Amino acid sequence: MHPYREDKDMSEKKVSFIGLGVMGYPMAGHLTRAGFNTTVYNRTTARAEAWSAEYQQPFAETPREAAANSDIVFVCVGNDNDVRSVIYGDDGVLASMKPDSVLVDHTTTSAELAEELATACKAKGVHFIDAPVSGGQAGAENGALTIMCGGNENIFNLVSPVFDAYAKQAVLLGENGQGQRCKMVNQICIAGILQGLSEGLLLAQASGLNIEQVTNVLKHGAAGSWQMENRAVTMAQDKFDFGFAIDWMRKDLGICLDEAKRHDLTLSLTQEVDSKYASLQEQGLGRMDTSVLIKAN
Repeated sequence: MHPYREDKDMSEKKVSFIGLGVMGYPMAGHLTRAGFNTTVYNRTTARAEAWSAEYQQPFAETPREAAANSDIVFVCVGNDNDVRSVIYGDDGVLASMKPDSVLVDHTTTSAELAEELATACKAKGVHFIDAPVSGGQAGAENGALTIMCGGNENIFNLVSPVFDAYAKQAVLLGENGQGQRCKMVNQICIAGILQGLSEGLLLAQASGLNIEQVTNVLKHGAAGSWQMENRAVTMAQDKFDFGFAIDWMRKDLGICLDEAKRHDLTLSLTQEVDSKYASLQEQGLGRMDTSVLIKAN
């Protein structure tokens, strides 16, 4: 029996969400608002308790407990090893997921992990979709994320209506692993845009231009980007204590560079930006937004 049939009432659909960070907390909340019975798990129990109190839905003490009897299990944690820690083992979600249920990993990971998880899920009679997201904390809070998916088309079609709870679009890019590879492209593009934006703003400041005026002139033209519209002014104001931390961006760029090596590619700009982020980390700025790149130029 498929986990999501059109004639199945929302209130009968049980989902679980593993990981309540700045992304997972609001994403799980959107699922609840959309009518899904949602059980959550978080490594720091106090965070799960706070979510449970806010949304009046249960939290579990282990990933296994959270996933029991769920039609779909969502995961959104930190890195490859964090994912493995909540998927495998006696307390992992695979220990209790029922046959024909679906595991969706929203974590940004290596493509190799996505392929590994697909194999592990298949052995348990469970379906798997790798589904990294883009849009940041604001996108998660506003229910406007973009989801890049890898997996079986029929399973994607089953879960994509559920994605509507917190995403503006979800696209299937191919087999398991291809969603993660698309996310790599996303992060490489962001790195390049931020490098160009940083250099442009430095010249604008040195030339005495008004940054808000420059941004308003350029953002609707060929130079326009999300980064320009949302970060140019704060970069000029020396404000970076928010947003997507460079610690996480370095994790992502490391995945990108590893994938490039497998294809005998040299991503010189990505390497340069990663090196600059490493220098910023050494200065104690690892928790600052990625737009702090301007300080390394």
